[in-house]
Amino acid sequence: MTLKTSSPALRDARRIVVKVGSSLVTNEGRGLDDAAIGEWCRQMALLVQDGRQVIMVSSGAIAEGMKRLGWAKRPHAIHELQAAAAVGQMGLAHAYETKLRENNLKSAQVLLTHADLTDRERYLNARSTLLTLLKHGVVPVINENDTVVNDEIKFGDNDTLGALVANLVEADALIILTDQKGLYSADPRKDPFAQFVHEAKAGDPALEMMAGGAGSSIGRGGMLTKILAAKRAAGSGASTVIAWGREPDVLMRLVQRESIGTLLVAQTRKSQARKQWISDHLQLRGAVTVDAGAATKVRSEGKSLLPIGMTAVFGDFSRGDVIAVRNDAGVEMARGLANYASSEARLLCRKPSSDFEKLLGYTAEPEMVHRDNMVVTR
Repeated sequence: MTLKTSSPALRDARRIVVKVGSSLVTNEGRGLDDAAIGEWCRQMALLVQDGRQVIMVSSGAIAEGMKRLGWAKRPHAIHELQAAAAVGQMGLAHAYETKLRENNLKSAQVLLTHADLTDRERYLNARSTLLTLLKHGVVPVINENDTVVNDEIKFGDNDTLGALVANLVEADALIILTDQKGLYSADPRKDPFAQFVHEAKAGDPALEMMAGGAGSSIGRGGMLTKILAAKRAAGSGASTVIAWGREPDVLMRLVQRESIGTLLVAQTRKSQARKQWISDHLQLRGAVTVDAGAATKVRSEGKSLLPIGMTAVFGDFSRGDVIAVRNDAGVEMARGLANYASSEARLLCRKPSSDFEKLLGYTAEPEMVHRDNMVVTR
């Protein structure tokens, strides 16, 4: 766990998820800190100007709702917390929209629940929406949809949400900004020999032993949730930095290779992680057969599979399921994530993308299986 100042984990990151905790966007729970939010937006604008795509995962809705409702203490009843979140989301979205606009950036509010990321179709819909926003230069501001969830279906904290969003959009890096400078080998308030961890491998079991409990009275996450979030993000190839959010120009300094905070490096490359998951997927929901031309494009040229090259559809599958791609002899040559359900795929066989809206009543992706979501098996 040594100090390094030249790790490419952030230097080369083009798509970054930034998570800020409650203590960094609120006045100790007394509503939102507009100046702090303005500072995050200024730094995000610099990242975008540097050619990077940025997603913000921000806490603060419940604290802002408490202020607007005149509540001095955080309630315990779930319906009161949900009411505070509903009221506070208005202020949170407005604050980010205003400050991002001042920095010549467009913004979008995206509220997610656990169900959005566990259901494959909703997962792909959320992914497509976020990637489309990024493509158009919009900064998505994400929070958990606290108004419709309870403790049994919550993400639990926005550290976990940040990691899941990093997986969702296949981010290169997750930056978790907090009120602590990073990870120590022990609690420095209790152990004078505690050493700061500059860099380590994400998922190292020793890290969980080092992490303590929750530290902020406003937020719910402690250092352990951040360590676990880094482990989760590493599963899709994203490295994580845990850093003090009050550090001046922390975001730009991080991507400029300055050693700030604790860097937890993913051991799996982003593309390798996704393709390995698809390759190892044993429960195939169906299959499509393709003609010789499509087989060549997929297997030899690494192209996406277009419906015009499909000759038959087998099985009953939904959008987002893993399906096999077979050649005209019925031999599996690839597998990937279906962009259309089996009932729709049957209508699209041998059809160009220009016919999709007439056949389905809407137009989504032009591909049946995108090359980024497909792995050649033979």
